[in-house]
Amino acid sequence: MTVPEERERWTVTPSHTLPEPRQPADERAVAWFTYTAAGDQIVWSPAFAAMIGRAPTEKGKTRQILARHVHRDDHAKALGAITEAWTSQTTVHTTVRLMRADGGWFDIDCTLEPMAGPDGAVRGIRGMVRDVSVRERARRESARLTRRGETVQASLVEPDPATGLLIRARFADEIDRALRGAGGALLVVRVQAGDTAEGVRPDHNVELLHRAARLVEEKARPEHLIGRVGPNEIGVLFARSTWRSAREQARDLIAALSEQSHCWGGLVRFERDAEAGSHGLLIDAEQAWRQSREADRSITLVAHPVPVRDRQGSYRSRVADALGTDRFTLYSQPILELQTNRVTRHELLLRVLDEADGPQSPIQVLDTAERLDAIFDIDLWVVERAMRLAAEQPGLCLQVNLSGRSVGDPRLTNEVEKLLERYRVEPAQLTFEITETALIGNLSEARRFADRVRDLGCGLALDDFGSGYASFRYLRLFPIDLVKIDGEYVVDLVDNPQDQVLVRALVQVCQAYGIHTVAEFVQDEATLRMLRELGVDYVQGYLIGRPSPVEPGGLRQP
Repeated sequence: MTVPEERERWTVTPSHTLPEPRQPADERAVAWFTYTAAGDQIVWSPAFAAMIGRAPTEKGKTRQILARHVHRDDHAKALGAITEAWTSQTTVHTTVRLMRADGGWFDIDCTLEPMAGPDGAVRGIRGMVRDVSVRERARRESARLTRRGETVQASLVEPDPATGLLIRARFADEIDRALRGAGGALLVVRVQAGDTAEGVRPDHNVELLHRAARLVEEKARPEHLIGRVGPNEIGVLFARSTWRSAREQARDLIAALSEQSHCWGGLVRFERDAEAGSHGLLIDAEQAWRQSREADRSITLVAHPVPVRDRQGSYRSRVADALGTDRFTLYSQPILELQTNRVTRHELLLRVLDEADGPQSPIQVLDTAERLDAIFDIDLWVVERAMRLAAEQPGLCLQVNLSGRSVGDPRLTNEVEKLLERYRVEPAQLTFEITETALIGNLSEARRFADRVRDLGCGLALDDFGSGYASFRYLRLFPIDLVKIDGEYVVDLVDNPQDQVLVRALVQVCQAYGIHTVAEFVQDEATLRMLRELGVDYVQGYLIGRPSPVEPGGLRQP
């Protein structure tokens, strides 16, 4: 906000200090200049003088003066055209930008003709100039729109790679849209191959899910949306359907799926502008299919969404149960320092042990836990196990992910201090990562946490930089030591000039702020070489090492 003194200062500034707008060129006027080598003489026409904003009768014009009116990015192009005309003794055409005396610039087409003396030797150059700013502006705008078309994602409808269905986040968006429009119902179906060892093989499971997705698409009506909402879960949105119609269609779908696999369903009814949002309805439907499995029935019907308070309590109980039964586990991924070419740190990654399919990404669980304020216990579980690992291996440096809600929770700072004291860990072994894509609940508490862990000697990292809500703001809000460049801009870096520009800019910004950089998703040598050239400090990805389970004996040291 501008202070009163600043407003007053701007108010009294006379408007005539601004440059005069450039008037359109008179197309009938002939603009030209000549350069004669003998005496280094420049002569230009009144029309050319008007173009560049200089007096027509100006004395002492030289080639240095003329060169200063060529846009700096076009100097080489203009010099090349002049050299070609001079040496080849032929007419050369070029298009360059000229600078006006007031700092503005415009485009010209220039025809360069060599001027020969009586002996046939070239003694100078004559240039005929035509203002083509309108044409070139239109060309640049067309090129700009083409670049934007190539670099902007065509659609937000991202298909799940295994099934071709909507991903959970996009499916949730459609549920929220349906809640604003009319009533309906949400079905979540869990499919499972069986209890055999073959049933838990990843390739077999992907094939099963793919077949189930195709069957649901075949049986569902065109107006019903389908998405993959979990590792083995398919959601079907019956928007604008009556409860009776949704029940009949859900039973038909489950009956068809039962012919090829074990399956259980949970169907939840919702009304327009209901209290429960998309995530609440998904939780209710997922809880309903679990009840179906426990009761050995095909489907559980929920005629009314669960109250928010009850849902939070139920989910907290599920998180506590998962923590108590070791359904959470840790993996680690190595991070290579490019200066020494040594693995100097590891990132700890949380995995959820599914009932049948082994370790799964925790994104779904963490997203729901964060929205229902049940994430703190999960983050604390990870921090404590990181402390144990660091205590068991004093030379080990670990990076620990924290949710935005936990970072803003005043309890976290105290817990970290207690754990450091209990396990007698060297604080420099730990770097806490906050993700840019997370909305931090309380910025003041988050800053208090960041300042305190830095005072203790721990590091602070910003994950997924360039992809989320915070942009560059977090670099000013928090004492960040290390930034992890989002892998989306790294995975195609070698073949994508736009990503190269972005990564270079991110690295330069971080260097200016005194922050180290890590590039994620590094999968080949060519990408690694380019990241070295761009000045990245650390790299992480399958080329360096895949995530692997944290064994009881600890991590392998580099």
